Amino acid sequence: MLRAFVVSTLLALPVATFAQAAKPATQPPAVGEHPRVLMHTSQGDFTLELFPEKAPKSVANFLQYARDGFYDGTVFHRVVNGYMVQGGLYSRDLTQRRTRAPIPSEADNGLSNLRGTVAVARGTDPNSGTSQFFVNLVDNRRLDYVGNQSSLTWGFAVFGKIVSGMDTIDKIAALPTRAQGPFVGDVPNPLVIIDSANVVGEEKAAPAPASTTAAPTKPVAPKKADKKATAPKSA
Repeated sequence: MLRAFVVSTLLALPVATFAQAAKPATQPPAVGEHPRVLMHTSQGDFTLELFPEKAPKSVANFLQYARDGFYDGTVFHRVVNGYMVQGGLYSRDLTQRRTRAPIPSEADNGLSNLRGTVAVARGTDPNSGTSQFFVNLVDNRRLDYVGNQSSLTWGFAVFGKIVSGMDTIDKIAALPTRAQGPFVGDVPNPLVIIDSANVVGEEKAAPAPASTTAAPTKPVAPKKADKKATAPKSA
């Protein structure tokens, strides 16, 4: 929890401290023959298009979790309206599932954390991302890669975008939040369940059994800049 708190505190600092050094960010690639994942949730459906040419490791990691049935029955456990929604690790009882090994950060891929893009959540180590992801509700350019000097400047790796169902994401964002389980706030009420995550055009393998063993890393998305940093809201 301490490492996650450090990330939250650092990223709550004014953007001006490093914004001038930021590398120019590019728009997500145009819609094309990219893999897509359809997620059915308790609040509606949405589809992600993934960018393997920009974030090959992040995309392969996300697709494997989807194919394994890992996301089925997980929740969006953190909602900050006007900022982001985050999920991909906790079961509906808010216990963690066991993840695979972390992946290297691909934040330096030229993609910007614009509204509707999907990025890898991580802890203080930029290379600590596992199954968690977040959807940007607004243009969060302060979360883009600036340099490898620190966790603050490293940014968060965009690997896809919502191509349909952004209204579902906005609906989730508008839910009231509360403290629940291990979290002191930002948990949507009612809890938003990911019923299934299917790679479009593929048959899914039998779901892997859930585990309540804690993940080896503590991936989080950053805290909103204009909010006071508090205890971490995720693993």
